[in-house]
Amino acid sequence: MDDDELAVEVREAVSRLARRLRQERPPHELGLTSLSVLSRLDRLGPAGPSALAAAENVQPQSMTRALATLVERGLVTREPHPTDGRQTVVSITDAGRAVLEEDRSRRDAWLAGVIADRLTPVEREFLGAAAKLLEVLAR
Repeated sequence: MDDDELAVEVREAVSRLARRLRQERPPHELGLTSLSVLSRLDRLGPAGPSALAAAENVQPQSMTRALATLVERGLVTREPHPTDGRQTVVSITDAGRAVLEEDRSRRDAWLAGVIADRLTPVEREFLGAAAKLLEVLAR
């Protein structure tokens, strides 16, 4: 198999898995951008709306809408920037972490169950190596 064929196989498999994992999301009605913002804030800490929009590759207006929903639900807070009063800093709340944890736990549990049910120990080893390689490609 050449690199072009391998690229198609990997893209299709990752896309199918991503779609299947989305089906396992709990019914919290948050969009992917909102969940991604929560995840980013959880991993990297507080950030400004402009930085979040750039990191998520969305228009500032889209980020403003997503943040408004997250603030309204109590999942993030906005505070004045400590040195620039014209800006705000967004932080995840405990409630936001709980939503994120529920979302992750449900999908992780489904995936762990499928791995346990369908893969042999050798296949699990290969999957672990493939996961590391996919991470290299994602960077």
